[in-house]
Amino acid sequence: MRKLKTTEIPRINPQALDWIPRHPIVALLDDIRSIYNVGAILRTSDAALLEKVYLTGITGTPDHRALHKTALGAQDAVPWEQYRDPVALASRLKDEGYTLAILEQTDTPSRFEALTLNHFPLCLIVGNEVHGVREKLVALADVALEIPQYGTKHSLNVAVAFGIAAYKLVDRWHDLSGTPVAFGGASPP
Repeated sequence: MRKLKTTEIPRINPQALDWIPRHPIVALLDDIRSIYNVGAILRTSDAALLEKVYLTGITGTPDHRALHKTALGAQDAVPWEQYRDPVALASRLKDEGYTLAILEQTDTPSRFEALTLNHFPLCLIVGNEVHGVREKLVALADVALEIPQYGTKHSLNVAVAFGIAAYKLVDRWHDLSGTPVAFGGASPP
């Protein structure tokens, strides 16, 4: 085994992103206060080849220069839009056929393995670092996904939790859809 050099790692050509099919998962970020968390989430969204990221409430946008420190260019590779009202956006996405999945601890958590093909396309909703997902979005949600906590703390950093959830969802999509996974790039068109 040897570590690959950066030049040896297979990458999608940025110009090819327009025709490569993305995973049927969008992210709705609500009131994420740290621009560094937003940048990290955009970078993960690029790596997981998510459809789009919606930035809502007070969540910062790629216009903020500090975001580039953690996004490392992903802000140019991931489609994103800014919306002020996350509840109106979530309602619209639900009307368009997206399953609304909050990443939150609730009294009725679901495991990622319980998702079926009918749950896709899916909108993964993550909330504020301190307060979590707002109650109005919890009320709209179809499913609450929870990452088990085995230690003394009851939560993870939002960008870390998002990364775990995004990859679990992409893996679940591939398992259910039978779409092949290609390392170093997207699934074949």
